[in-house]
Amino acid sequence: MDWVNWLRLEQTPGVGNETARKLLSVFGLPEQIFAASHSALAAVVPDRIARAILSTPADFAEQVDKTGAWQAQPGNLILTLADATYPRLLLEIPDPPLMLYVKGRADLLDVPAVAVVGSRNATVQGIRNAEQFSEALSVAGLCISSGLAAGIDAAAHQGALRGSGSTVAVIGTGADIVYPARNRSLAHLIAEGGCIVSEYSLGTPALAPNFPRRNRIISGLAKGVLVVEAAAQSGSLITARMAAEQGREVFAIPGSIHSPLSKGCHQLIRQGAKLVESADHILEELQFSIASKTAMAATEDVIEHELLKEIAYDPIHLDMLASRTGMDIAILTTELLGLELNGQLEALPGGYFRRLA
Repeated sequence: MDWVNWLRLEQTPGVGNETARKLLSVFGLPEQIFAASHSALAAVVPDRIARAILSTPADFAEQVDKTGAWQAQPGNLILTLADATYPRLLLEIPDPPLMLYVKGRADLLDVPAVAVVGSRNATVQGIRNAEQFSEALSVAGLCISSGLAAGIDAAAHQGALRGSGSTVAVIGTGADIVYPARNRSLAHLIAEGGCIVSEYSLGTPALAPNFPRRNRIISGLAKGVLVVEAAAQSGSLITARMAAEQGREVFAIPGSIHSPLSKGCHQLIRQGAKLVESADHILEELQFSIASKTAMAATEDVIEHELLKEIAYDPIHLDMLASRTGMDIAILTTELLGLELNGQLEALPGGYFRRLA
């Protein structure tokens, strides 16, 4: 029950991470903060916060019971800043969480990792890139951290689970809530073979400000961050900025100059992020040994097709393809459908197609 006083400190109105760290630096552990006099506390924090510290938060006993019952379940663990097993890399960031609610393999929090992030509304190619890069990095022994969001995050987790490095999902709700609900089955798989982490107390719902904030943990656990797809104003750019501030490497996959979801990646590259075209580039940059070249090559296996030679990675219209190839529209449409089903082609609105890597 060492976490109880940490939970009380976290639940105290007006005490955020910054104020908590100030109090800890002056008084020591949370129990020493609560044993201090009002005058001693008021010398460090405003009077209203000093009074709040000396009062038990509303519904605190109920929260303690709920948290204790959660931790008693197999695979659940609570870590505080004072724990020897608190992730070492998180101790390096400017704003480490006071508490971590961990579900699954806590050992993964200290495995060398790469964060993989990107758009929730990803393209087919973006999903494929996230899965392939994450699988290749995981096969090489790197853990993949991401945020369990729809789109790129979910694809990154799925790819990572296929390798030995596995994955860590940093969520923006309490550890007893899965958001978005569509990722419930994926969350169960991660809890079994990977790890789910939250800094938020149990029962915390999906609140918009919490998701950008949790991004510092996604990048903080990693040696570098890979942005797969991102619009110009994407939240993934927040993660990349935090990574740079934390001294982590930033990688970005380039895309079509016509794609809105490539704008953020291109912006990062102009700002100094490293352009990557394969998992090898990341492994080499991080000076991480490659465990299995064969497995990585398998993720990039594509069967060539004559028609693909006429289709670029930028969108091309069906009529233009018919003109280039001289093929009958009906036959051409059948061939295109086959390539789409094989995952080599993406059909876009308005009769456009583009090649997938």
